[in-house]
Amino acid sequence: MQIILKQNSQKTFLGHPRGLLTLSMTEFWERFSYYGMRAILIYYMYYAVAKGGLGFDKPTALSIMSIYGSLVYLSSTIGGFISDRLLGSRKTVFWGGILIMLGHIVLSLPMGAGALFASIGLIVLGTGLLKPNVSEMVGSLYPENDLRRDAGFSIFVMGINFGSLIAPLVVPWLQDRYNFHVGFSVAAIGMAIGLIFYVVDGRKYINPSDNVAPDPLQPGEVRPLLIKVGLGIAALAVVFAVMAGFGAFSIANVITVITVIALAVPITYFIMMLKSPKVSKVERSRVWAYIPLFIAAVLFWAIEEQGSVVLAVFAADQTQLNFGGFHILPGWFQTLNPLFILLYGPIFATLWVRLGKRQPSSPKKFAYGLVFTGLSYLVMVIPVLLFGTNTRVSPLWLVLSWAIVEIAEMLISPVGLSVTTKLAPKAFASQMMSMWFLADAAAQAINAQIVKLYTPATEVAYFTVVGVVTIGFAVLLWFLIPRIEKLMQGIN
Repeated sequence: MQIILKQNSQKTFLGHPRGLLTLSMTEFWERFSYYGMRAILIYYMYYAVAKGGLGFDKPTALSIMSIYGSLVYLSSTIGGFISDRLLGSRKTVFWGGILIMLGHIVLSLPMGAGALFASIGLIVLGTGLLKPNVSEMVGSLYPENDLRRDAGFSIFVMGINFGSLIAPLVVPWLQDRYNFHVGFSVAAIGMAIGLIFYVVDGRKYINPSDNVAPDPLQPGEVRPLLIKVGLGIAALAVVFAVMAGFGAFSIANVITVITVIALAVPITYFIMMLKSPKVSKVERSRVWAYIPLFIAAVLFWAIEEQGSVVLAVFAADQTQLNFGGFHILPGWFQTLNPLFILLYGPIFATLWVRLGKRQPSSPKKFAYGLVFTGLSYLVMVIPVLLFGTNTRVSPLWLVLSWAIVEIAEMLISPVGLSVTTKLAPKAFASQMMSMWFLADAAAQAINAQIVKLYTPATEVAYFTVVGVVTIGFAVLLWFLIPRIEKLMQGIN
């Protein structure tokens, strides 16, 4: 292994293994394709057919958009298994990219709702194969104690956010100038560029150890696995058959079934870890400490992920799009998320270094983050109360809302990743990391139900209730902090 790493290090990128550029560019284009598509997808679903859309009613479009995001994060558990037990990271990422590209191609064709749902299936599975394994491959570029590792991941994350920043500027412009399908085509082209870069460059610079599965499936394990998968598929088929038999097979009810699954999976994981004999008493205590932090993360992601759903609708329907002599496209507001992350990242990184041991504990950071999360929705109440739902308001209200919620992301997202690794039982280290992504999946599954309540008539109540509930849990979490810190058994 050391010889392999030495050979790879002959060519470098900003002082790092050359493979970091390969993987950063792959993820840049994957995020470009995903966030470009997401910037216009909600409008494609509910715009009238005469305007190039599918003509869905808004509650259905909002709900589909949310469950789509939930499925993307749920599928990451499948990607991890396929990489670890079947294909290895390199092949898994390649086939994930192929599926994503095919999904965008299908969506770029004017084939109606059928193409939409086929595209969702392809992109969900493809993203689940690609996203978690690209990150794992970045780690494999470095020897275990290489001091460049954290800096390498920082460069990698910068690539992700630049892809997320540029795409919502380019794709909505093309959609506005031509049509939705041209916009979706650009997303497909972006993923194709990423794949070409990955295949050509990867032959030289990706760690060869990523070509094989680290824990290959043994012959004796194949049959039990197939039985479990078959039973799961059969159970789902029975549920859908019963729904069809009672005349209840509809988009809304299918989304409800997926919501139940998305909530059941993390609950099952928690029960499994708490009851496992492989988990020590100290580790079990830390799992209990993680539960309220997990719930806090669900609340945060529920609001943060509504940026491409509820706030996207607000941007199109209730925001002044001619501002300072400049015409703003609704999809351009999706750049605010990565923009503020890029602005805030260095500030918070410097802040934590300067505070050192005086910085707040992880539970306190979560509590502070939830307060900012709730406030980002409460500020949206102000323009509606002042001007009503029939008057377009300044785009600065949306800028303010995103500026506040991204402070919360700095307090919760990186801290959550870190504390997840610290509190994970040794026997469930990898599965505990998947729990962090399942928090987002659960959040968007909940969103799939509650966003249907968002209408002009309920707007003030919607922003108020969601914001107040979030801040209320922040207060509860604050009172629980001494108990949580005790359960963490020395982990900060």
